Amino acid sequence: MTLADLLPADPDPDALFEAFSSWTTERGIELYPAQEEALIEVVSGANVILSTPTGSGKSLVAVGAHFTAMAHGRRSYYTAPIKALVSEKFFSLIEIFGADNVGMMTGDSSVNPDAPIICCTAEILANIALRFGADAPVGQVVADEFHFYSEPDRGWAWQVPIVELPQAQFVLMSATLGDVSFFEKDLTRRTGRSTAVVTSAERPVPLTYRYALTPLHETMSELLNGGQAPVYVVHFSQAAAVERAQALMSINVTNRAEKDAIAEMIGDFRFSAGFGKTLSRLVRHGIGVHHAGMLPKYRRLVEQLAQAGLLKVICGTDTLGVGINVPIRTVVFSALTKYDGVRQRHLKAREFHQIAGRAGRAGFDTDGYVVVQAPDHVVENAKLLEKAGDDPKKKRKIVRKKAPEGFVNWTESTFERLIASPPEPLTSSFRVTHSMLLNVISRPGNAFEHMRHLLEDNHEDRQAQRRHILRAIAIYRALLAAGVVERLDEPDEEGRTVRLTVDLQFDFALNQPLSPFALAAIELLDVESPTYALDVVSVIESTVDDPRPVLSQQQFKARGEAVAAMKAEGIEYDERMALLDEVTYPKPLEELLHAAYETYRRGHPWVADYELSPKSVVRDMYERAMNFVEYVNFYSLARSEGLVLRYLADVFDALRHTVPDEAKTEPLQDLIAWLGELVRQVDSSLLDEWEALRHPTDPAAHAPSLPEGPPPVTRNERAFRVLVRNELFRRVELAARRAYEELGELDAASGWDAVEWEAALEEYYEEHDELLTGPDARGPALLIIEQEPEVWRVRQIFDDPDGNHDWGISAEVDLAASDEAGSAVLRITDVNRL
Repeated sequence: MTLADLLPADPDPDALFEAFSSWTTERGIELYPAQEEALIEVVSGANVILSTPTGSGKSLVAVGAHFTAMAHGRRSYYTAPIKALVSEKFFSLIEIFGADNVGMMTGDSSVNPDAPIICCTAEILANIALRFGADAPVGQVVADEFHFYSEPDRGWAWQVPIVELPQAQFVLMSATLGDVSFFEKDLTRRTGRSTAVVTSAERPVPLTYRYALTPLHETMSELLNGGQAPVYVVHFSQAAAVERAQALMSINVTNRAEKDAIAEMIGDFRFSAGFGKTLSRLVRHGIGVHHAGMLPKYRRLVEQLAQAGLLKVICGTDTLGVGINVPIRTVVFSALTKYDGVRQRHLKAREFHQIAGRAGRAGFDTDGYVVVQAPDHVVENAKLLEKAGDDPKKKRKIVRKKAPEGFVNWTESTFERLIASPPEPLTSSFRVTHSMLLNVISRPGNAFEHMRHLLEDNHEDRQAQRRHILRAIAIYRALLAAGVVERLDEPDEEGRTVRLTVDLQFDFALNQPLSPFALAAIELLDVESPTYALDVVSVIESTVDDPRPVLSQQQFKARGEAVAAMKAEGIEYDERMALLDEVTYPKPLEELLHAAYETYRRGHPWVADYELSPKSVVRDMYERAMNFVEYVNFYSLARSEGLVLRYLADVFDALRHTVPDEAKTEPLQDLIAWLGELVRQVDSSLLDEWEALRHPTDPAAHAPSLPEGPPPVTRNERAFRVLVRNELFRRVELAARRAYEELGELDAASGWDAVEWEAALEEYYEEHDELLTGPDARGPALLIIEQEPEVWRVRQIFDDPDGNHDWGISAEVDLAASDEAGSAVLRITDVNRL
């Protein structure tokens, strides 16, 4: 039986509250006073602004709100700032209400979109509000993490539903809202409903605060010995989190029995080379790492070990403030300052409370602890004072350590101020875009009146509203000039005085907004070109969000190679520095793409809201014939490998769903299969997540468990053939550069060290001046594969300048070893002329 089965026949407030509270009681849940107050207001039809500490049961109030909306036959929407939270809530609500009653829309996925309860990102709901206004089929909005209203780039999506959905009941929730008197009055004015503000400073688990003047390893020893684990040590950079975790290896965190339990739970989990090996050592010692740059399977492993009570210490970034799924008793701030992309600054009160609030688990802990480490120089000075004791002479002789130059200091007073300060008031972040106008113009009725309401009755001050009005006028004129919209002499049957001349898919501004441009650009490519498949990849890559750490490292390496080349040519220093400014990361098809973009924009002005960004990551990896680990190591991206994988998965998904089937040549299909298998073998959880979303009624698809290994890599024969081809072509490229040492590193285990490779290839170079590595050289025509049940025997033929094709590399591919490694494992048997 689900909660939906308990809906009362008569949905009056008393019956609703009684039915819901009975359901919670059956599950052993006793409502806190703030929960009870909020639920009474919700079932009574009021808007609710719920501002209570983390761990005080806001999610249960949200469930009660959905229950109330269902009872009245109204569709309710749950919104969150990130897709991961939307997905998590989607599966959670399925367990409570049943799969038929819950849907999800994130821009990437749409599951059961006609359900009475919809989980979605804030942008999706904002898009619905703009498209339909007061006629939108939205009866209730539960906006979680509402403090994102102040985010400069995204806050508009939290504001638009309030402005455009007067028919809806609103439940706004966050642990850090600050003064909400403005929203209380605004919601009441717009919706005609009373608005209840439910606040509580009382946490279910009270917090104890401490400012530590001891070195961090001593602080950690005190916390561990005092029974205050699990401890989350917060850093404001991923590198600092990993370095701290490694430094804490000197502390005896776990005993022998706990280490055995960790090893048993890890089992045969596959840790990849690079950061995976580092993490393996850490977690076996009882120390976890958690940040957004990690592979999802590693983050999930850390969460599962922590939930089992096996990790005593976790070092991570401040991402735990956005709902990290890790049990925490103590939060340790390594600093009270962070770099915000512009400067190093003190934490805001909202940021501090959002993170500190994660300490203490309701139902597990009776107390939570928040510790702030004093700056290193302050700690050192405190130790010197302690050593001097009460001796005035020794104290006078102390040479106090000074803060490093440019250091933004924090003190115990800073800490106390943050504890005492309420979160800063939320500030409006409204903005006007092409997609906003297009959505409003597509709405039945008078678009000018709709836009006037949106532009003059938002939460901005009058000066900002004037700027938005001028921006909207400019956008409208561009749309009119491009023929995307047209004025009507008489209103149409739906009251429009302006209408669109193009059809817009619902999520055109959300899910890869430049996908329509990509389709148009692919038509410009030459299908017969030997680089066609890679050119299609370059078109798709130009429309996907930039993986900035990768591009930064590509530019760094390119500039290093450019400097070496210029030095070899004898170019003077000043000229080298001037030329170096022009060196950037690779941008295939840059001129063609920008020219196509400018042409496309004339007829589709809204693409100006989105930046075209030519780049080469997937293409670069493919052309270098590298696997994931090799690529990450080549560009020193171990701390960002999760971001790299997410990017590869996004490109794979875009290739599958954006490129029409008629444009998918055999080589392109091979490349797509290779990319999908590469992602799956590195970490299948991203693709598993997609499958879980496509099959939401399958409990096994989203049951919590330790990450499992990927399927055998040899199962997908098409993708595996590309993996084998890439392994062999990698050696062809090295052979073309006569990089014998690197070849030896690859194949010493096969008996082919640098000396063997050089001896074999020198015979080739006695006959030919060069070894070609163009598109023909890596094509399937020069690869011969003889398949046997346990081994493939392969021959990679060299593309020599004379076209003789009589030299090549012979190898054996071990299928069982390949499945175990998740990549093609081969043994060189010969390099010769046949």
